[in-house]
Amino acid sequence: MNIAIVGYGRMGRMVMASAKGMGIGVSCVIDPFSDDKEVTGRSLSDIPLSRVDAVIDFSASESALENIEYYASSGIAAVIGTTGWYDRLDDIKGKLDLEKCSIIYSGNFSIGVAILLKSASYLSHLMNRVSSYDVAISESHHRMKADSPSGTALMLADAVLGNIERKNRAVYGAPEGRIGDDELEISSLRVGSVAGIHSLIFDSPCDTIELKHTARSRSGFAEGAIRAAIWLQGRKGFFSMDDFINDFLGEGEDGV
Repeated sequence: MNIAIVGYGRMGRMVMASAKGMGIGVSCVIDPFSDDKEVTGRSLSDIPLSRVDAVIDFSASESALENIEYYASSGIAAVIGTTGWYDRLDDIKGKLDLEKCSIIYSGNFSIGVAILLKSASYLSHLMNRVSSYDVAISESHHRMKADSPSGTALMLADAVLGNIERKNRAVYGAPEGRIGDDELEISSLRVGSVAGIHSLIFDSPCDTIELKHTARSRSGFAEGAIRAAIWLQGRKGFFSMDDFINDFLGEGEDGV
């Protein structure tokens, strides 16, 4: 299998290292801004389609929608790890021919994080009946991370809001004053070189239950993206990480 890497920042370089370790070929590296010697082209038109089985895209969020449309129209399988565009998700789905495109997206392709999210959904489902527990999300990343809160934190929020009826919306960005009973707070910390820490916290007057994932490096994200690219071969549609992980773990749509 041969891939193209689009976006050669921290994650792009990690995908390159993981691909070499997994015996996956890298046909090209596309980045309009990097001067790294591994970069072979500046635009998506430089991708040699006949020699690429899938693209793994960790480029800037500003180019995500345009890139997705290009992959769909070119018929190339694409793994989209870029975040910061999910508010346009419905718009982009409406523009794509789902019977011809082959795209999977996620804010985090780590297998461990995917299991965390499934666990969060199940625990939130249980907690819907136990009103004495309040819930919050915290996340920490390196100081150079561009988006806040992280895509993974937002996915955790979706897991909570989709299962706990007393929580109606997420709040973040240093909200002022008292948090409403129906609000789910996401707190973000940016410091040093932290690869990523995500916690889902349920707190009651009696005890605290916490689900936590700590990434030791970005290699888990990169390896998961490559596994998603392999899974995508021969499939048509616009997929989320749930589609991949349910199949990977041998579960149905409901997961548990």
